[in-house]
Amino acid sequence: MYNPKSLVADEFISHEEILDTLRYAEENKNNAELIQSIIEKAKERKGLSHREAAVLLDCELEDKNQQIYELAEQIKKDFYGNRIVMFAPLYLSNYCINSCVYCPYHRQNKHIARKKLTQEEIRNEVIALQDMGHKRLALEAGEDPKNNPIEYILESIKTIYSIKHKNGAIRRVNVNIAATTVENYRKLKEAGIGTYILFQETYHKESYERLHPAGPKHDYAYHTEAMDRAMEGGIDDVGIGVLFGLELYRYEFAGLLMHAEHLEAVHGVGPHTISVPRIRHADDIDADSFDNGISDDIFAKIVACIRVAVPYTGMIVSTRESQACRERVLHLGVSQISGGSRTSVGGYVEKEPEEESSAQFDVSDQRSLDEVVNWLMRLGYIPSFCTACYREGRTGDRFMSLCKSGQIQNCCHPNALMTLKEYLMDYASEDTRRIGEELIKREIEKVPREKTKEIAKHHLEEIEHGMRDFRF
Repeated sequence: MYNPKSLVADEFISHEEILDTLRYAEENKNNAELIQSIIEKAKERKGLSHREAAVLLDCELEDKNQQIYELAEQIKKDFYGNRIVMFAPLYLSNYCINSCVYCPYHRQNKHIARKKLTQEEIRNEVIALQDMGHKRLALEAGEDPKNNPIEYILESIKTIYSIKHKNGAIRRVNVNIAATTVENYRKLKEAGIGTYILFQETYHKESYERLHPAGPKHDYAYHTEAMDRAMEGGIDDVGIGVLFGLELYRYEFAGLLMHAEHLEAVHGVGPHTISVPRIRHADDIDADSFDNGISDDIFAKIVACIRVAVPYTGMIVSTRESQACRERVLHLGVSQISGGSRTSVGGYVEKEPEEESSAQFDVSDQRSLDEVVNWLMRLGYIPSFCTACYREGRTGDRFMSLCKSGQIQNCCHPNALMTLKEYLMDYASEDTRRIGEELIKREIEKVPREKTKEIAKHHLEEIEHGMRDFRF
């Protein structure tokens, strides 16, 4: 029985409710009057139910679809402006005891090079990332209590935060590790993590258990209820997502939004981020062997419909996607992207020989961070390295209340410009710096509060003269 306030996975992600939702969407995909009423509701910027959003996803009326895309773009601008937050993944270890059939880290894979970074190697990786200009990392590690215990993750976080190289510093560490206990989530919170990220992979329970035949990840309920334990452990910024291509995308879309509704209903705060990765080729994984892959057109519509359904959430697209695909979905709702990413263990210091690859998946967008920053600015976006909200305690319901009211932009816009200025001074190529300086000059005038604008201009001058780390 469907109950978004339940703490039982099968009740807040109800299989029957999803099937009913998909039937309802199918029956109404050409119902112009209903679709228009849902679009009008979405214009209120308060979100949609999973059932309403499913109707928009299925909509076959071209004029209505155009309205959906235009609304998604406008909502993205209203909540996040033209800022795009930059981050990079950092793979600590690919040792894993699970048997996930879509991931090359599965324990049966005897071909992939198994690696685990020492604290000194982590230090070298972080310095390499700082020298690129990164300020925000997402830690990744396989599930292995022996090789990757929580103590190793905590020690690694401490190491990362301790490294100050030239003007570089990692100011926010997000963590993407396996579902764990309330006690361990409490330890992660105490270690100062930003967002705890965990992809559901698939919300279809039968498929989930088939795709995870062995290992602790096989437990669907324990995995699906992880965010509730994280919240109980004090982590109020959580990030959810599915791996599109494993199951029918309509099913996953409905489950993803039901999960967001559940977090809002129980904890008063929905997901800080939603990720939309698609399955990719990897060491011994053939993405073409999964028959639920989705086209770029469907992918773009999923992004647009998530944006209008959950207007406050950050949306993430990684280097799994090509430059062309990323450019398309930036307009439709994406607010965070990675740049210069490596999905191998220790891949930033030195590129791995192909025969010793430890990568989790093939990267489609292989440009450097500077190239990505340059590209974003040419498209009219502000690449942001800001971590101010996390460091000022604007997390969880405090961030969401500001975001939902639209007030978050009063500090985010100048913060983005100041962190971009840092990047331009310390790391950018000559061409990127030229474009960036022109962009900052234009964008600083758009800060609505005169006092804030004057303070930001003063800080920009101070950054020019060597000072760092200003924030509102």
